[in-house]
Amino acid sequence: MHAVQVTRHGGPDVLGYGTIDDPIPGPGELLVRTGAVGVNFIDTYLRRGLYPSQPPYVPGTEGAGEVISVGAEVTAFAPGDRVCWCDTNGSYAELVAVSADRAVAIPDGVPDEVAGSSLLRGLTAHYLLDGSAHPVAGDTVLMHAGAGGVGLILTQLAKRKGIRVITTVSTDAKAELSASAGADHVLRYGDDLVAQVRELTDGKGVQVTYDGVGASTFDQSLAATRLRGTVVLFGAASGPVPPFDLQRLNTEGSLSVTRPTLAHFIADPDELAWRASEYLGAVADGLDVRVGQRYRLADAGQAHADLESRATTGSTVLVPN
Repeated sequence: MHAVQVTRHGGPDVLGYGTIDDPIPGPGELLVRTGAVGVNFIDTYLRRGLYPSQPPYVPGTEGAGEVISVGAEVTAFAPGDRVCWCDTNGSYAELVAVSADRAVAIPDGVPDEVAGSSLLRGLTAHYLLDGSAHPVAGDTVLMHAGAGGVGLILTQLAKRKGIRVITTVSTDAKAELSASAGADHVLRYGDDLVAQVRELTDGKGVQVTYDGVGASTFDQSLAATRLRGTVVLFGAASGPVPPFDLQRLNTEGSLSVTRPTLAHFIADPDELAWRASEYLGAVADGLDVRVGQRYRLADAGQAHADLESRATTGSTVLVPN
């Protein structure tokens, strides 16, 4: 089969494309022919060596496609079923062996490209709203990168719960996208961001700030969050947040800061099934998931370069050749 491999740690140029042996499904596994592969920031972190990884390896954890065979002990799926996944290594490939208890059935009406490039983002948005923090109807939250893949989904899910949403973006085009997802106020990154957030919240700040940008926004996230509020740091698009003195949380207003990761919120198969069902059900019910970019599998390096330069909006998908 054709697949992408990380040959060494480094920039997008370390992504090679060629042929490797087909995977063989073991007991409890499905062999899936991929129809769409999701590209996520964690893929770039692993490629750069920011997170532990051992080249050479096939990157990617997310995708969707058709089951073509099943291993022993599999009873929940059969050849011909459409499934998606978000935590299976080696997904930048034409064929992927997926554990049956990590696979999720795709509802009718949800395309492979949507399921295969948004499940990770959708589950992330779901646990951000119901897991790492628990904003309720009437609360106000701040979301950085409001036009990104997580931001667009998170905004829609929050609005369905009656939550007021303030987002930050970098361009006019991204501002339009964030507003179209339902954001109540769309702001630009800048020195006056905190003042604008405080003005919009009668000087109090927001109950929760969702920060997937990291180093360049973290100080503002703390300053924009109200007394006893929560900052949820869930990414590092601008680089990791440097170590800081925890005493700052006292002086900033007895704040809480959490650094969650999706894996801990879907480790239990029943919790994965619940969160996936709620997210994909919302998609089938009209939640708008924008596939902003499509690339050939062989062009994964360009997909990574565009993602890291913040030239993307919505979900990014690789389509096997």
